[in-house]
Amino acid sequence: MKLAKRVEELPPYLFAQISKVIAAKKAQGIDVVTFGIGDPDLPTPPHILAALHRAADDPANHRYPESEGLPRLRQAIADWYERRFEVAFDAEREALALIGSKEGIAHMALTLIDPGDVALVTDPGYPVYEIGTMFAGGVAVKLPLTRENGWLPDLDAIPEDLAARARVLWLNYPNNPTAAVADLAFFEKAVAWAREYDVSICHDNPYCDVAFDGYRPLSIFQAPGAREVAIEFNSFSKIYNMTGWRIGMAVGNAELVDALMRVKSNIDSGIPQAIQEMAIEAVNGPQGVIADHNAIYQRRRDRIVETLRAIGLDADPPKASLYVWAKLPDGVTSGDFAARLIEECAVVVTPGRGYGVNGEGYVRLSVTIADDRMEEGLRRLRDWGGLGGA
Repeated sequence: MKLAKRVEELPPYLFAQISKVIAAKKAQGIDVVTFGIGDPDLPTPPHILAALHRAADDPANHRYPESEGLPRLRQAIADWYERRFEVAFDAEREALALIGSKEGIAHMALTLIDPGDVALVTDPGYPVYEIGTMFAGGVAVKLPLTRENGWLPDLDAIPEDLAARARVLWLNYPNNPTAAVADLAFFEKAVAWAREYDVSICHDNPYCDVAFDGYRPLSIFQAPGAREVAIEFNSFSKIYNMTGWRIGMAVGNAELVDALMRVKSNIDSGIPQAIQEMAIEAVNGPQGVIADHNAIYQRRRDRIVETLRAIGLDADPPKASLYVWAKLPDGVTSGDFAARLIEECAVVVTPGRGYGVNGEGYVRLSVTIADDRMEEGLRRLRDWGGLGGA
């Protein structure tokens, strides 16, 4: 049996590897505490679940859904964007429902990339931007992110010939894995750059309402001219604790939205309509749950940062996202550090190298861990004592 070359060359997915490590330890009877995956431990709010229960009893929701999402859902998405970011979208032409934003991100490459085309992806970055490019036959060129540049790509450093060849620029702020944020000036510069070189921008924005200390993340569409060049992916997963229900959204340039819809309509059959009803309730219902969740995450963030500093890591409290991005002491690799933690105290963190070469020397910890398990994990880290005393 011969598999396609794209599958033969496909690297193992980072979190699938981590899950295997955890499963192996548990099979040995070892209690593992994981700060690995950014999957909210807090339940989906009851009023959203109630919408699912009602919709599940309606036979109309037992049939095939529409690929682009219910018109009421697309309108609810457009209305939410207008309330949240003061940006208006045409629900019919500029909004689309997704089977989780990861699905839309992966399929977006098929709308923009022909074999040999260039996609600019940030390093470190969410692996799906590069993998989607590879599936479409494109070439992912890495834009380095560093602590010194605030984990933002230096657009001025992109060579003219590379900019001229690029078809798409992937951005993600608030950022995974670094938790960095971008201001309006950066988005304005990115839009101007994209317009100059005729490049489409795909902005991944699932953490826009996971924010702390009064910070309010932006949408790229708050930058003038963004509608000419950009599409933004968003998700109900992180905002409303709906990761398991698999529903997301895309808004933006009508041509890009339509292209993604045409790809999706030929590949998938849409989102179950009862889950779409959940999403409508999520954006139209009580929004106080967001502040309640963020208060819990912020408290956990502060506890994690405190402990990481105590064991010799350099960590700043993030303004947004579900992650703490911590710098290791010089000379310590992220893979070795993560391996020592799992072996010596049964604590899982995500090595930064898994997000690209510029993630080396860092580890990522998620705040999506129940308080009792978090405290147990932090106790183990304090008892372990850090690299100097271990």
